[in-house]
Amino acid sequence: MRRCLILILISGMIFPEISYACTSAIIPGWATSDGRPLLWKHRDTGNLDNRLEHFKGEKYNFIGLVNSLQGSRGNEVWIGCNTAGFSIMNTASYCLKNDSVPDEYMDMEGVLMYRALEICASLSDFEHYLDTLSRPMGVEANFGCIDAFGGAAYYETWNDGYVKRNVDEFPEGYCVVTNFSIHGRKDDWKGYERFVTASDIIERQVKIENRFTDLSPLVIMDSLSRSYEHKILGINLADKSDSFLSGTSGIAVDQDFIPRRSTSASVVIHGVRKGESADKTVIWTALGYPSCAVMIPVPLSAEDTIPECMKKSVGSVNCQACDLSLYIKDSYIFNLHRMSNGYSYMNMRHILKGEMGRPSLLECSRKAERNISDQFSVLYDRYISGNIGYDDYIEGYKLISKDFMRIIENSFVTYQK
Repeated sequence: MRRCLILILISGMIFPEISYACTSAIIPGWATSDGRPLLWKHRDTGNLDNRLEHFKGEKYNFIGLVNSLQGSRGNEVWIGCNTAGFSIMNTASYCLKNDSVPDEYMDMEGVLMYRALEICASLSDFEHYLDTLSRPMGVEANFGCIDAFGGAAYYETWNDGYVKRNVDEFPEGYCVVTNFSIHGRKDDWKGYERFVTASDIIERQVKIENRFTDLSPLVIMDSLSRSYEHKILGINLADKSDSFLSGTSGIAVDQDFIPRRSTSASVVIHGVRKGESADKTVIWTALGYPSCAVMIPVPLSAEDTIPECMKKSVGSVNCQACDLSLYIKDSYIFNLHRMSNGYSYMNMRHILKGEMGRPSLLECSRKAERNISDQFSVLYDRYISGNIGYDDYIEGYKLISKDFMRIIENSFVTYQK
């Protein structure tokens, strides 16, 4: 294990971090146990303060993940779902741009997705939108989309065109995308390490008759967004935690794992079966660093159902859930501030085992998630089984969600100020 740690240290010194290093996946409905598609985005960005926001769009209302801090351009969303059941997210690509469009006219992905959520109900609507959008589009990205009509696809998109990858036709039943595009320049592929790791993790999930038996939003959060596996180096710090912690200082280099210092959120949109009402969609969102964040379910609705702890706080553009996660992350994980390269190191002891009588951060996150998920599942199951109507479902959610922040704070009580 000491040899593995040395390899991690060396890799961190040689290769600089890519700030915009999102990891994502689409699992189409035919490949899931409940017949509903899953759209996952693990977001990495320089804007670490994130929150959810509800928007009243031109045609459709929608929920989206946004940058909290003032100064961000308006009308930007980084993953979201609308009342028609259309969902979209992106990962940056670094191998598609083939023109001389200046940088100041680029990075319009968030604006493009905001507009798509306002006006698109289906993949075909999104394709029409891309076909008719003014050129140059100001983007270099992979856009992942699902809809309520069985559609599931990635769109490798650049300033004057796109290539569709129809995930619904992938025989393996999933597609992982990081920061390269299959149809782009191979010499400029980024994020291949995370692509290999995430693909392997999903591939190891149990299948029966080509359907994943237990691939849910919380499983994705725990197995992917909280994974400290590095397929290229052949290590898994969480899986071999006792050996790792007993044989090392517990410090590792933050390099090419799925979760990283630049992670701001993990979101899984649990869509609907083909032809099913879009209001059964749920947006599961963890704001902050995944190992000290809690994934919270939020129902899709034409009205604002976002819990208070995930929206703007009183007197602040930030939200409580993200603030707490970032505080714990900075205080206990990325806390080697006095070292010249301290930002590159993470303290895995707090994540995996805990220190000074505290439970591990993973235990704290999972405890809160179980509590919240159990309450939500009772309500949601009653709704989708027809035992209660939509209005009762939403009112019931508003009632239980008032307690979500207290549940989170109680789970992390030993890690707070």
